[in-house]
Amino acid sequence: MIAKLTGLVDSLGEDWAVIDVNGVGYLVYCGAKTLSRLPRIGEAARLFIETHVREDHIHLFGFADEEERAWFRLLQTVQGVGAKVALAILSTLAPQELSQAIASGDKAMLSRPAGVGAKLAARLAVELKDKAVGVLPAGAFVPAEGVGAAVEDAISALVNLGYRRAEAQMAVAKVSGALGADAKTPALIRAGLQELGR
Repeated sequence: MIAKLTGLVDSLGEDWAVIDVNGVGYLVYCGAKTLSRLPRIGEAARLFIETHVREDHIHLFGFADEEERAWFRLLQTVQGVGAKVALAILSTLAPQELSQAIASGDKAMLSRPAGVGAKLAARLAVELKDKAVGVLPAGAFVPAEGVGAAVEDAISALVNLGYRRAEAQMAVAKVSGALGADAKTPALIRAGLQELGR
């Protein structure tokens, strides 16, 4: 299985790139965000690869970083999301935007990519709620820049009260956006409990 390609950009298309590795051109399907980050033709590039082997073909999907590749894999665990839809989602939403949309259950944002209707957006929000935590670094669900001590303390308090960390992170992420960056721990805990109690 191919996991990474490092070579020269040979050619580019609407949803693909050919990477020349020592004279062998690999056709790699990429989302718009990854394609926009590639250098010009003839310049060196590195792509993280997800290899799909089927009876009738082998497809390579390329990503600018490992986080994006992890999301590509995770998105396909949801019924109705294949490689094409997963790439469309990653072409529209960056990993951070995806995590925010899932954390807050923002179905409108999740339905922005082509091929994602209201039902699929709802399924993404529900099915990825807990799984998404393992894809991103700790605190990635927090809307504020960086992770403040109050936010971490509120998450820890909710975990100590018996909630799963994933639930606590998502609840605090949602309420901290509404309360603002200066919110104190007690306010975050109260609002988080209200959110979890819905």
